[in-house]
Parts: sequence; structure tokens; C-alpha cells
Amino acid sequence: MSVAPAAPRLRIRAIELYERPVRFVKPFRFGAVTVEAAPQAFVRALIGVEGKGEAWGAAAEMMMPKWFDKRPDRSPADTVDGLRRSLVEAREGYLADGRLDTAFGHHAAFTPRMEPKLAAAFGPAQIDKAVLDGLLRVLGLNAFQGLGANAAGLDARLAPDLGGFDLDGFLRGLSPLGEVELRHTVGLLDKPEDLARRTHLRWFKIKLGGDVSADVERLTELAAVLETAVPGYRTTLDGNEQYRDADHVAELLDRIDASPALAGFRRALAYLEQPIAREAALARPLGAVAERVAVIIDESDDGYDAFPQARVLGYRGVSSKSCKGLYKAMLNRARCAAWGPPHFISAEDLTCQAGLSVQQDTALVAFLGIPHAERNGHQYGEGFGSEAEGAAFLDAHPGFYERGADGTVRLATGAGRLATAPLSGPGYAHAADFGAGPDWSGLSPLSKPTSALSEGVHP
Repeated sequence: MSVAPAAPRLRIRAIELYERPVRFVKPFRFGAVTVEAAPQAFVRALIGVEGKGEAWGAAAEMMMPKWFDKRPDRSPADTVDGLRRSLVEAREGYLADGRLDTAFGHHAAFTPRMEPKLAAAFGPAQIDKAVLDGLLRVLGLNAFQGLGANAAGLDARLAPDLGGFDLDGFLRGLSPLGEVELRHTVGLLDKPEDLARRTHLRWFKIKLGGDVSADVERLTELAAVLETAVPGYRTTLDGNEQYRDADHVAELLDRIDASPALAGFRRALAYLEQPIAREAALARPLGAVAERVAVIIDESDDGYDAFPQARVLGYRGVSSKSCKGLYKAMLNRARCAAWGPPHFISAEDLTCQAGLSVQQDTALVAFLGIPHAERNGHQYGEGFGSEAEGAAFLDAHPGFYERGADGTVRLATGAGRLATAPLSGPGYAHAADFGAGPDWSGLSPLSKPTSALSEGVHP
């Protein structure tokens, strides 16, 4: 498929990688891992746009342990090191490509070498966001204008099933949302009674542990609180790969359906996210489970062919996460339009922290027209790296952040939704011209990945 004529070509002149530790304010348990701290990665990319000038772009994303890579022989530290290796590999690959090409063209030309594929995609996903930010800054476009005009030059070369689909027309026709409703994450260690304080929210995402009896007991406790405190609530379930197969999922659904105490919860359930381990999730059809509840892939979404494979097996949806790649999310959203109902794309979170990470992901969600998004970074993370950094983001994005009673700048979650107008300055949801950005002087260069992980790279 030809590249959109309006998409400018660019060269990537420099890429800088940084990180800083993030200490969680409370433990976050998902699947089989409990996280109390993790580093956040930061990327700066200098790009030169043909005939128009150059600019630095930036991006940020948490390097969460034991999510991208859940192999049992890898420690949490090993898996974070794998994400560092992915960033380093992507930087080397992108900088070695000295051609003039579109932003998406540079992405499509790079082939990760390491395993697993989900971890391998982390590095290019972050560099792509920084490159897009720089591109939009040069062009003087905001995220919604730039994505709608296909300034990145998105095409179907990595998604041949969309051959003949009018991607340019599709992107032009999307209407970015003025606000995105929050979906509150209920981790496996979060207390049911805490939900009584969330009456300003309507959507909740509940983590499952993989033990049917324990999960049903916990859902019963949570449902009792929600039905009293939040009438009309809606919910999603996240299995985080803790169920063996479709029969195991069917056992969970049987127990839920048989419980009178969960009748209201069952009606409130919108979909079930990645219940089956990625090694088995796309090996066999979902069978009757697919008729009982909409099931989506998340961790199995490790390549451009994953969603079409999942669709054949009975999955109805796929998650959008900036940590997995903004271009893949856009193409998967186009697939939903091409295939029609009941296919859909959801917005999930991997603890997007305050600042660039949550801003860029929220802008993508709003552009794709996804009405509600999991947002959990504000409840598990510490927020900004310094008071000055938080104040700069608050000044540049009023309405997206607020100052709490303790004086700390936090995400403005009080209304239960995030306004997207504060993200409409030039750049990819990054008001650099107004002084908002990471405190680069307070960051450390990205730690060098250990050589022990070289075994994760294939020739």
C-alpha cells in the first residue's frame, strides 16, 4: 500500500535513553507477581523533517517486571533488564537507518531480534512515541490533528489483511473524545471496602488470581460493596494469564452464573481480558466460552498478526496499550472498523505514570474513540519526580492535573474522567513549549543490560 502523500519524511538524528526509580505507594499484585517498585524509562529523540526543520521529542513508560516476560526462569530483575535491552537494541537499529522515511516507515523497517516478542516490542514502541512527538512539534500539530492527518504515514504493510482498506479516510473520520472515563483497577491485594470511597467512578477492572473458588469468593465481596456504593457500576475482569485453558475459564463462569449474589455483577460484566496463558491462549479455540462472555487478548498481542489469529479462535477484542505500540493499536482499531461488531478495542494500562506516559496514552485512547480506560498509575505510583516537575506539568496542562490537599500535583481524577483538551498543544500530548517535561537533570542514563540476557536474543 502506498504511503499517504501528506506524510513527511524524516531522519532520526539522535536517541537518548534514561530511567528513574518509582516507588509504589502500595503493593500492586497482578497475576502471580507483586510489585512495590519499578523503574520508569524515558526516551528523547532528535528528528529532522525533510524541508521543515528539526525538534526533540520525548516519551516515558514503566518497565514493569514479570509482565512482558513471564518465563519462570527469569527473575523480576531479569525481565526489567530485558526491557532495557529492547530499548538499546531499538536505539541501535533506528539510528543505523539513516534513510529519509516516514515515522511509520522507520518503525516498519526495524525488526527486533530478541525474545519474547512482547518484550522485544517495548523499545521500538517507546522510540516511536518520541519520534512522533518530535515530528508533530516540527509540523505544529497536536496529537489529534497529527494522528488524524496520518502524519506518521501509517499503512498496511505490517497488516496485509487491511490491504484495500482506506486507512487515510478512516483516520480522518475518527472523532477524538473530549473526555475519557476512568476505569479503576482493583488489584489482588486491594481491599473490597476501599471501593466504597470510589463513588465518583462507574467502571472497575478486577484482577483474577486463577483459583476459581478464591476468585468467586473475592468477586462476591467486591460485588456486595459495589452494588451498595456504586449503583449502575460496570466492570471488566483481567485474568492476567492465570487460567490454564478454556475449560478452566468455563468453570469460573459456571460458578459466577450459579451464584445469586453475583447476578448483578454478571450483568455488569463487559468483557474478560486475557484469562489464558499466552503459550496456550492462541493454541485452541475458545469454544463455548466465546458465546458466554466477550474475551480479549492482551499479553498475547505480541505482533501485528496476533489479533487476526485470535479472532479466528473466538476472541472478540484486543487491548490498546502504548507500551505495546501505538501503531499496532491504530491498525487494530482499523480492523475493528473493517470487521464490524462484535469486534472492539479496549484501553488498558500498565501503570502509566503522571507526565508523558499517561498523557500520550490518554491522547491515543481519545483519538481511537475508546470511551473508558483503565488508569492505575495515579493510585500505585508516586507521581512526578519532583515538585518542580509536577508544577510545570500542572501549569502546562491545567484540568488534566490538580493540586491535592497535601500540595502534591496528581492526575485530576475527581470527576471520574479525564479531559483531553489539556492535551491538545503542539506535539504528541507534550507541552514542551510551555516548559512541561521530565526533569532530565534528575534522570539517570539507562542502566546497561546485563550480558546474561544475551541468550534471549536470537540470530
